Amino acid sequence: MDHGENNITVVDEEGNEQLCEVLFTFDSEQFGKSYVLYYPIGADENDEEEIEIHASAFVPSDDNKDGELKPIETDEEWDLIEEMLNTFLEENDEE
Repeated sequence: MDHGENNITVVDEEGNEQLCEVLFTFDSEQFGKSYVLYYPIGADENDEEEIEIHASAFVPSDDNKDGELKPIETDEEWDLIEEMLNTFLEENDEE
């Protein structure tokens, strides 16, 4: 994942690559992790469907160029992510 770009390539369990757009990232001192929220590119072109937003923990590599996306493992982390997402969406609605 390149921090300079708003796009990341995500590889699913079957090894399929999907280009995704980063919605936002944030760090959590509580869990000592960074998180990234993203959605598949092209999903926003079809207004019929609600966009499925994905979230992962992000572990930067040593050179900070790439990183590894890790699954979210606890309900507490999901609660935090949901809270951050709701705040993000509310702020964007106000603009």
